[in-house]
Amino acid sequence: MFVDSGALRSELSLQACTMQPDGLGGFVEQWAEVATVFARIEPVAAESRFGAGQTLEAMTHRITLRRRAGLASGMRFAKAGRVFDILTVHDPDESGRYFVCRVREVGL
Repeated sequence: MFVDSGALRSELSLQACTMQPDGLGGFVEQWAEVATVFARIEPVAAESRFGAGQTLEAMTHRITLRRRAGLASGMRFAKAGRVFDILTVHDPDESGRYFVCRVREVGL
């Protein structure tokens, strides 16, 4: 897989979730920045679903970035108020140079 390094120009915040006790026996999600990465964001598909009296908009993207340790599904990227939940992470050509993440941006 050839990736032009100039295409990795979107600055994203990589975030991980931790569960913090809420004091009432439950937990609250807390998202913390793990790293700042540069990546290429490509829109793949858009969908609109109606349910429970409301329409939910979702957009699927492909995010390509340099390989880094600790990147996993369940984490997320953030950029200027937009949030991209990471669904899958894979090395497209198994060269160990890049990761391609399939992500979902919800609530556009």
